[in-house]
Amino acid sequence: MKELANVVAVILLKELEHQTEYVFVKKNKRTPYGYFQIVVRLVLYEKIIRMKALYQMDTSADSLEKYSKLSMPAFPAYDTNSSTFLLTGFPGLEQEYPWLSIPFSCMYAMVLSGNCLVLHVIRTEPSLHQPMFYFLAMLALTDLCMGLSTVHTVLGILWGLSQEVSLDACIAQTYFIHGLSLTESGVLLAMAFGRFTAICNPLRYTSILTSARITNIGLGILVRSFVFIMAPIIRLKFFHYCHSHILSHSFCLHQDLLRLACSDIRFNSFYALALVICTLLFDSMLIIVSYILILHSVLAIASREERQKSLQTCVSHICAVMVFYIPIIGLTMVHRFGTHLSPMVHVLMGNIYIIFPPLMNPIIYSVKTQQIRGRIQKWFSMKKK
Repeated sequence: MKELANVVAVILLKELEHQTEYVFVKKNKRTPYGYFQIVVRLVLYEKIIRMKALYQMDTSADSLEKYSKLSMPAFPAYDTNSSTFLLTGFPGLEQEYPWLSIPFSCMYAMVLSGNCLVLHVIRTEPSLHQPMFYFLAMLALTDLCMGLSTVHTVLGILWGLSQEVSLDACIAQTYFIHGLSLTESGVLLAMAFGRFTAICNPLRYTSILTSARITNIGLGILVRSFVFIMAPIIRLKFFHYCHSHILSHSFCLHQDLLRLACSDIRFNSFYALALVICTLLFDSMLIIVSYILILHSVLAIASREERQKSLQTCVSHICAVMVFYIPIIGLTMVHRFGTHLSPMVHVLMGNIYIIFPPLMNPIIYSVKTQQIRGRIQKWFSMKKK
């Protein structure tokens, strides 16, 4: 048995060497089929070497068990529950990460400090305890949580700490990112309703938007954002991820994990599409309708100064809506139609979608809202004295 195995191994090895040399040297045709033949032969070559070594070492009854251990695949199979994923930073700019970390660190510092400042001003200034500023506080809190949920993975890559993320941590980050996006959309819709009530029905503004009603609106937004999204997020835990575990961004997204899954993802795809239609699309349409009604009411005002004053109160909210929806539309278009684009475009759009709204909203409301701007100026002047 031992001699026969040696003879078979020698014959097959010579044949494989001859065929491999023929493919690489004589034909010199590197077609996909030729590469496939080479890979198959190299795998057989490795197995024959292992078999030959096994029979030379031992011909006892446990040879089959030893051979099965030696012939295990070089790459372990991906396990559904213990998988780790590799986050993508900025392809081609790995050497520039120390420099890129400086602007990103500054942006995240501005996100955290700016939204904390807005929350502090609204909490400490009694004149800002009004429905419009309660909604603004909800927006600032949502942006603050969005920054906190992504800062550790983005800066972790740029600082060289880690590019790996476990499946559980990735699912948790996915849950918070998408839940907070839906929350921000709901808050922007609530702010549009507040602007519509203040302009179209100013005498009943405070009676309609009472503190209890604002609290109920906030709870409804949270339930809609974080409860309805649980079903597809929980299913991510039980998927089998057999493709390359390389994500497209510096953070985890639902559509990115679906791309790597080999399980049946039809429920997640249809559910996510229905959720987007019923939330983001529905919210955006209602915001447009509210501003059409606001514009109709403003144009009916006789005084030009009153028309300008009414419209100026909506400028900051319109800017916040554009800052939120334009990156989402851009990222969706890139994921859907930009498969031929450079990976850098996907990474750039993803970071704009995550960082841009939380960064710009405090700036917009600090500049465009007179009450907040005046309170911040007063606060800093007191600090200097």
